[in-house]
Amino acid sequence: MDISSGWDLVIIGSGPAGEAAAMQAAKGGLRVAMIESQNRVGGNCTHWGTIPSKALRHQVRQVIRSQRNPLLRGLINPRQVQWQDLIRRSGEVIDSQVQVRTDFYIRNRVRLFSGLGYIQGPGDVRVDDPVGRQWLLRTRNILIATGSRPYHPADVDFDHPRIYDSDTILNMAHTPRNIIVYGAGVIGCEYACMFTGLGMRVDLVNNRQHLLDFLDTEISDALSYHLRDQGATIRHSEEYSRIIADDEGVTLELQSGKRLRADALLWCNGRSGNTQDLGIENLGLEANSRGQLSVDERYCTAAENVYAVGDVVGWPSLASASYDQGRFCAEGIVTGGPVKQVENVPTGIYTIPGISSVGQTEQELTESKVPYEVGQAFFKNLARAQITGERVGMLKILFHRETLAVLGIHCFGYQAMEIVHVGQAVMRQPAPNNTLHYFVDTTFNYPTMAEAYRVAAINGVNRVRR
Repeated sequence: MDISSGWDLVIIGSGPAGEAAAMQAAKGGLRVAMIESQNRVGGNCTHWGTIPSKALRHQVRQVIRSQRNPLLRGLINPRQVQWQDLIRRSGEVIDSQVQVRTDFYIRNRVRLFSGLGYIQGPGDVRVDDPVGRQWLLRTRNILIATGSRPYHPADVDFDHPRIYDSDTILNMAHTPRNIIVYGAGVIGCEYACMFTGLGMRVDLVNNRQHLLDFLDTEISDALSYHLRDQGATIRHSEEYSRIIADDEGVTLELQSGKRLRADALLWCNGRSGNTQDLGIENLGLEANSRGQLSVDERYCTAAENVYAVGDVVGWPSLASASYDQGRFCAEGIVTGGPVKQVENVPTGIYTIPGISSVGQTEQELTESKVPYEVGQAFFKNLARAQITGERVGMLKILFHRETLAVLGIHCFGYQAMEIVHVGQAVMRQPAPNNTLHYFVDTTFNYPTMAEAYRVAAINGVNRVRR
């Protein structure tokens, strides 16, 4: 075993949280080592989650748009598009991301160790590399950024070639005509939209009463309507009883007595933190039932100088938030000062069309008895949406009825994940610069999707005046 001493920070996991922490710590003058179990950097985000799924979504959107465009309609039949072809294109994006991220480590002189990281005790991290060598890294601080994986119940046979999770679906070698998506959370809804866009018949099974019930109700209802309009069957308040797979397909038996049959099944019901086989017990740490670690406001675990960030700590489990968690945690390690908190995180859901929101919902404002009003802009009335053919969607601005302060932004439709940032920036301004007046008094480019803010703000002001 080779012993390497003198490290200031050893990070396990090169996903968004780990990478951001490594770069921030290195720029702060710390000697940093990164341990990654895969043979390339980027973590699950780059290889199995955010990047490949969003690349897939983009390709599916291109197929859908070709069908809407009178000049291109008929050139591509969605049912003739092969899943494998879409995966191949996603691989190209992953390769580009890996190259960019590898350059980050080289430029910032962060040492990469390829292999499995195991915490032997306080300040000691062992690396077992793919060729059988072992390294022992001795460090002042340890950061766990190992991310999460799809939850696997023991009674579901994920080794069967027709049962997939959100990782293995990227290796699906056939293109099913119909598919069951079990779990209607963010990942389930995103994949359901992709499958319907390719002309597959989709059964989306939801164990809650509404889709994505953390969203504004109107936005959730819009997604439900659009999924059904595209041919998906949504089944609410259902729990599985048994999943039976054979050479021809998969049968899903529900506790309600229903039986669903399809060519394949995608399991999207929950994720677990990657804390198994990590050696956290050697530090006196214990993960919760979902494999997640508890941390304080400095992202420090119950073990001294051992930190955790990203999906492995739970909420909000977003790549965007993980970057900030890693950065803020590393800055705290470097300076020893207060650690910034991740707040006002926008929700970005890459359904087709997309959904994004920041701030409070109508339900929350009503329960808090805040006197609010709503300003709306429907995309079908925007010139840009008419030009692009992306007429489905809306922008909602929730604002205080008396001060006109912006309290929430909710968007469903084309470019929602980009549009929301305009409202987010205004919300973050100190009063009185955080009101509808910004949108009413500011000139927006025309025709653009961002112009929806002006339309919605004027709509809201008119409501108050009435």
